[in-house]
Amino acid sequence: MRTCELMTDSILIVDDDSDLLRALERVLTRRGFAVRSASNADDALGILLRDHVDVLLLDLCMPGLGGLELLRRLRADQLRVPAVVMSGTGTIPDVLEAVRLGACDFVEKPVETERLLHAVALALELRPSPHVRAGLDGILGESESIVRLRELVARVAPSEGRVLITGENGTGKEVVASAIHRASSRRDGPFVQLNCGAVPRDLVESELFGHERGAFTGAHQLRRGRFELAMGGTLFLDEIGDMPLDMQAKLLRVLQEGRMERLGGARTLEVDVRVLAATHRDLPAMVERGTFREDLYYRLDVLSIHVPPLRERREDVPLLAEVFLERATRANRRTLEGFTPDALVTLAAHDFPGNVRELQNLVERFAILAAGPRVTSADVRRALDRSRGRTITHEVQGVALAELVERFERHVIEAAIAEHGNRAAAARALEVERSFFYKKCKRFGIVGDT
Repeated sequence: MRTCELMTDSILIVDDDSDLLRALERVLTRRGFAVRSASNADDALGILLRDHVDVLLLDLCMPGLGGLELLRRLRADQLRVPAVVMSGTGTIPDVLEAVRLGACDFVEKPVETERLLHAVALALELRPSPHVRAGLDGILGESESIVRLRELVARVAPSEGRVLITGENGTGKEVVASAIHRASSRRDGPFVQLNCGAVPRDLVESELFGHERGAFTGAHQLRRGRFELAMGGTLFLDEIGDMPLDMQAKLLRVLQEGRMERLGGARTLEVDVRVLAATHRDLPAMVERGTFREDLYYRLDVLSIHVPPLRERREDVPLLAEVFLERATRANRRTLEGFTPDALVTLAAHDFPGNVRELQNLVERFAILAAGPRVTSADVRRALDRSRGRTITHEVQGVALAELVERFERHVIEAAIAEHGNRAAAARALEVERSFFYKKCKRFGIVGDT
């Protein structure tokens, strides 16, 4: 463990006792720390959101926003700062709750200098790496697979290598791509995204490379494409497996040559962009079938990251659910105390075929509809029954098979549109012809963006 005398790290002290604040400032400043202070948690939250802090020294019992609530806010905002909590009146349950929310040590008041310095030194040992402070905390979870994922992202991010991110729908591939960008040397540049499966085939080239005025009917003015918008930063091509073959060839040319032209233009632009790609499809199998270019696959798969499905890291479900609930209750102006223990057990037992996205949507429903102060196991079971579509099959006696099939088809179509954002992308995900899919939508009275 490093000694405090050699430190020049930053500490934020939060306490409503002005005399104690000044005393702690003197002690820690003499030890070489850069010390800031706040007399209330609201001011502290503002500092933490704006500036980097190595250690938070926090009083649990303060008027207004208390220490526990501040820790909850930091957790909901994915801001990971090692915290040492102080209290002279706090109860044991309060201290245990602070530890559950991420506090790494507890110091009893009146504060003894040596005990305080030992706690601060421990907190400094536990602070996130520079890569985590740069944004890797967006990858939530403490399971072994997620810890390995964060470590891999931290190693990959500083390089300029292209990265192919694989994983099922809803696992958080976009979150991983964003974390790579924010932990890279390009973090001050733009992070530009394109969902290749949500763009009509005839617009993909314009979306990627832009177009000149008059390049085609309806091109009334110059438009910069995603490559140009991402100059100096990162371009994230989501669902790269859905890119048409002819566009794969054009993308490959840009990746090989580092140059591009706008559609309908003659001027060559140098491309200074790091490309990240993601897919839920089996690209090697697509290469074998001839539906994805082998040379493009190897250009994109310089570095590989696989995002595990939620069912393979069930131990992360309680943490994810609590974080999502805090966000959703704030967004919907609700007040909930959280989940009952048996509710979290019930949630963790579910397979979540829609992965983290399904869990997040489910928790938002709890935030809006939960009647009691806490989300119960009964609330969870009712919601899971609905998400599994059991309402379709609970009562089948006397119902014709054709009607049951139509109910199931409607359920699948509505779920696909909700997941992928529009009917065109949903049709591609279900691997059916768009015209057939649209006829089904019309039959069932399903409307939405094309």
